[in-house]
Amino acid sequence: MCRKTLSNGIIAVFSVLFFLSNNSIYGQESSKAYFSIKGHDLYDPSGNKFLIQGINLGNWLNPEGYMFLFKNTSSARLIDQAFRELVGPDFTDEFWKLYKDHYITEEDIRFIKETGINSIRVPFHYKLFTDEDYMGLTGIQDGFERMDRLLSWCRKSNLYVILDMHDAPGGQTGDNIDDSYGYPWLMVSEKSQKLFVDIWTKIGERYSNEEMIIGYDLLNEPIATYFEKEYNVLNPALEPLYMRAVKSIRNADKNHIILLGGAQWNSNFTVFSDSKFDDKIMYTCHRYWCDTLQQNIQDFVDFRDSVNLPLYMGETGENTDQWISAWTRLMIKNNIGYHYWPYKKMKNPSCMVSIKEPENWDKIVEYAERPRNTFSEIRSHRPDQMIVRKAMLELIENMKFKNCHVNDAYVKAIGM
Repeated sequence: MCRKTLSNGIIAVFSVLFFLSNNSIYGQESSKAYFSIKGHDLYDPSGNKFLIQGINLGNWLNPEGYMFLFKNTSSARLIDQAFRELVGPDFTDEFWKLYKDHYITEEDIRFIKETGINSIRVPFHYKLFTDEDYMGLTGIQDGFERMDRLLSWCRKSNLYVILDMHDAPGGQTGDNIDDSYGYPWLMVSEKSQKLFVDIWTKIGERYSNEEMIIGYDLLNEPIATYFEKEYNVLNPALEPLYMRAVKSIRNADKNHIILLGGAQWNSNFTVFSDSKFDDKIMYTCHRYWCDTLQQNIQDFVDFRDSVNLPLYMGETGENTDQWISAWTRLMIKNNIGYHYWPYKKMKNPSCMVSIKEPENWDKIVEYAERPRNTFSEIRSHRPDQMIVRKAMLELIENMKFKNCHVNDAYVKAIGM
């Protein structure tokens, strides 16, 4: 062999070794591990059985009225409208930016992990991934920026994540919780369904190799119980929509588990006919305000056993510490993972940390709950703008983790 050929051969060998090393360094898909499923059980990337135990980051990226102490002003759109009437668009836009910056921070994530929690569910509004106006932004939204930052915090703390589309295009629920117009239009709108699928596909493309993500919870509580007369139209639309979304997501992301919720507040699983259309599927149920006996979840257990796939309680709670403690034991006994709702809210101990109510917040609540159907009503009931602005800025300060109150009894009740 001539010297030139030998030299070329050595260069080729080193090139191959460098390529393999480079791929290992930058974590190509082949070197990564993700959550997996076997029968009723979920397994972490290391191959250990994993029971989801954690909390929901509700009210951060999907504001809900009751956590602002409102009743009638119950959804993100209505809250935003009330604030704009009170203090104008510019101040409201700045408020929402500060709100997103401080409601959940790296300090919150560190605290959550330190309690022993192993995962979080992150409810989000679909508008965060569009160019629709939302939470103070017009044009291109900051959803990926927010999620990227959150995932970096979770990576540092080794805290796993489920992404939950809480508010879908058109509305999947037909009530305040999906920020809709009072009907689950997603189930009958091709335009909304396409946008729903497109957003999840983009999320899959971006996070296909993200090891901290357990999976994608496609829809929160689809088709509320208020539409019983139309179940024959709405319920049959749910599984085909899920299948369509899963098929599209799998073109971008074959790694992550996809979670499917039943109809009627994630409680009706008779809508499913094919549990094997994808090999990384699990189901998610919700249940509130019931007794803590086996019979209160037996319908879920029966479904879980019939499909031989994992089932997880994506939302539960909003109750006394005693109830939470008993419910936690019931979940663990039945091998059902859980994420309690929510992590943080104002003036209420049924959460991990409570936010102090700002001074004069009652004036904002009083305004928000009054009839505001005409411009005359808006003008006649509006409190002093400076008092309102001060209260809104005080809320931003109070929501910072350092200023929140940790509810130790609740933390113990959820099993931490």
